[in-house]
Amino acid sequence: MKRVHVAAAVIRGGDGRVLIARRPDDKHQGGLWEFPGGKVEEGEAVQVALARELHEELGIVVEKARPLIQVHHDYPDKHVLLDVWEVSAFTGEPHGAEGQPLAWVSPRELPGYDFPAANDPIVHAARLPDRYLITPDGLEPQVLLQGIRAAVANGFRLIQLRAPNMFSPEYRDLAVDAMGLCAGKAQLMLKGPLEWLGDFPAAGWHLTAEQLRKYAASGRPFPKERLLAASCHSAEELALATQMGVDFVTLSPVQPTESHPGEPALGWEAATSLIAGFNQPVFLLGGVAPQDVERAWQAGAQGVAGIRAFWPV
Repeated sequence: MKRVHVAAAVIRGGDGRVLIARRPDDKHQGGLWEFPGGKVEEGEAVQVALARELHEELGIVVEKARPLIQVHHDYPDKHVLLDVWEVSAFTGEPHGAEGQPLAWVSPRELPGYDFPAANDPIVHAARLPDRYLITPDGLEPQVLLQGIRAAVANGFRLIQLRAPNMFSPEYRDLAVDAMGLCAGKAQLMLKGPLEWLGDFPAAGWHLTAEQLRKYAASGRPFPKERLLAASCHSAEELALATQMGVDFVTLSPVQPTESHPGEPALGWEAATSLIAGFNQPVFLLGGVAPQDVERAWQAGAQGVAGIRAFWPV
């Protein structure tokens, strides 16, 4: 099967919006929207190819870019590797140099556009931040809410309400209050029985590895507009996450942690290898801190997730 290596870009404007382009009607997947980029020539570095393609297609010069996600996709006639970079600084005014229509779109609006199937993971990556805060165990509800309020004020845009030691009614009450604090500012991810899904329509859902094993064969429990995540620790669980159609995962533990003493850690090398075989955004968790985010990017991850190291109170 023919192998094609493509460099693509999630280009962010100063207001956070993302630039997308519409494919010509007479091309493969014509009429669909895509993230700008093009083919990497043999022996060409990805960054060089990306800079060349964006200059040719859009008339811009890339000044700052970093790896975002790699996506492998099989079409009937070819295997495509999409090597996606986030471009956060450029010079020039983007325009459709080849006549293609362009649109600046807020990340939350991206799922409303029709992209080729291979672009779905890029849409997820473009919508997600590079830090994922998970609330600590054993805190009183008011202390948890105080911390969530501070985290939102500090710029966290993805927060998981994890309170495994609470009784269900207590957790549900806390979830209602946390939703109010996050509304319009951060995406809240809840954990719990799938029977609760209908009670919290604005929340994303983060599945435990146990839930993943139980429900993966049934597929997604709700439409793609709502975020679905899962906790993974192995290649087997990543495969189940793919089967279920999750939008992102946490992969852990990267390093030994105080919260799980004695649990074997993956290490950075094994984590990098596991990410390379997985097509959706990955947050690395376990013994990592906010300052590890660049190392996570180089490993192919979306970013880092954390509990105590990220907790603002």
